[in-house]
Amino acid sequence: MTPAPIAVALDAPDLETAARWAALVTPHVSTVKIGLELYLRYGPDVIASIRGASGVQIFLDLKLHDIPNTVAGAAKAVSRLRPSILTVHAAGGPAMIQAAVEASPNTKIAAVTVLTSLSETDLDRIGLSGPADEAVRRLAAMSVEAGATALVCSPHEVAAVRAEVGRAITLITPGVRPAGADTQDQARVATPERALADGADLLVIGRPITASPDPGATAATIAASLRRTA
Repeated sequence: MTPAPIAVALDAPDLETAARWAALVTPHVSTVKIGLELYLRYGPDVIASIRGASGVQIFLDLKLHDIPNTVAGAAKAVSRLRPSILTVHAAGGPAMIQAAVEASPNTKIAAVTVLTSLSETDLDRIGLSGPADEAVRRLAAMSVEAGATALVCSPHEVAAVRAEVGRAITLITPGVRPAGADTQDQARVATPERALADGADLLVIGRPITASPDPGATAATIAASLRRTA
C-alpha cells in the first residue's frame, strides 16, 4: 500500500520520543519532518536516528534565512545528510533562494511563503503587504523564478498558488487539521481532504497525530480517509 502524502512533524521533547513516533507512523506516511528545535538539540545525528532502516523521506524544516553566502554554506552542510526537502524563507529573496538551490542540487528546496501562524493583523504589523493570499502568491512566484521546486503555504492559499505556479512545483501545506481537531497556534487551517482537493502535494500534520494515544493508528486512519477521497 502506498504511504499517504503526509509529513508527520516530529516536534518531540527528546530524540527517543521522536524516533518512536517515526517508527509508528512510517508504515502509513511518506515523510517525517524534523524541525529546528530537534535539529539544534541533537545535531545532524538526529536524521540517521529518525531515518533508521525505513528509508522514509526526511523533510528538514530549518527555514534558513540569511545572506545568500551564509545560506549556501548551510544548505551545502546539510545536503550531505540527504534530506529530501529543505526549507528556506522566501522572504530572504531570490538571490538567497538561488544560492540554496545551487548548493544542494540533490535536495528539493522548499520556500516558505507566509507562516501559518500569522494573521492578517500580523502581516500589517510586520510590514508585509497583504492580504495573506496575495502576499503568498507574490512570494511563491518569486521563489519559483529563483529556482525553488517546492513551496510551503497554508491550505487557504494552496489553490491560488497552484494556479500561479502550475503542476510541476510541489506544494506543501502545514496547518492541516482533521475535522474536530484543535487548531492550536495555527491561524489558517483546513482538513486533509480539503487541502488535497485544492492542490496540495504533501500535508504537514503534527500534534493531531503525535499527541494522540496511538500515533500509528491515528496516522493510519488519516491515510485511509485520504485514500477513500482520492
